[in-house]
Amino acid sequence: MSTTTPVRRQGSVAAILLAAAALAWAFLAWAVLNMGSPLARLMMPASAAWSVGTAAAVVLMWSVMMAAMMLPSAVPMILTFAQLAQRGGSRAATWAFAGAYVLAWAAFSAVAATVHWLLQTVGLVSPMMVSTNPALTAGLLFGAGVYQFTPLKSTCLTRCRSPLAFLMGEWRKGTGGAFVMGLRHGMYCIGCCWMLMVLLFVVGVMNLPLVAALALAVTLEKLAPKGEWIAKAIG
Repeated sequence: MSTTTPVRRQGSVAAILLAAAALAWAFLAWAVLNMGSPLARLMMPASAAWSVGTAAAVVLMWSVMMAAMMLPSAVPMILTFAQLAQRGGSRAATWAFAGAYVLAWAAFSAVAATVHWLLQTVGLVSPMMVSTNPALTAGLLFGAGVYQFTPLKSTCLTRCRSPLAFLMGEWRKGTGGAFVMGLRHGMYCIGCCWMLMVLLFVVGVMNLPLVAALALAVTLEKLAPKGEWIAKAIG
């Protein structure tokens, strides 16, 4: 019992995280297939005259999309944290860590939604959030490619690829400490992937195959062997 229970708990945590990601993908698919629904119209505003409800819906869309794209690649880090936290007898700490990670990406989503509104205001993106300006498209692609070779990208990717090293260097006690650690991991993850997420303004939020391709690229560079070289190849 004592040896199998931790394994079962690890499996439960992984199942919940992956189920949450699957639900997020299902929500995005629903939006694509039901673009005439009131919520889908709010998430893809036809003009820059956003209401409070429109802004909330766009932030929701970005947040769900970030959860869909980023949670699968965060599972190894969260499971490693859960294993260490359970040795101290804390289960709530695992969900504080995971919740803080999601919250960090929600904050990024609020910033992205603001950029979305600004670009739509000046007529540079369509309601589907696709760039309508060749110079903007070229600039985003070039910037994302260059960023893959920067020291900041390398530093953040190393932290994301080494769960045990990150946790040992950042360890804090208690549920509050777990929350801080989750936020810090989220910040490193944003530092690693934010330029790839900006490419959503190129592919568009309703182009789910290309959104999935970006998610796969993130997962490979964070989890696959020689992920650092994969990141450079993507660049």
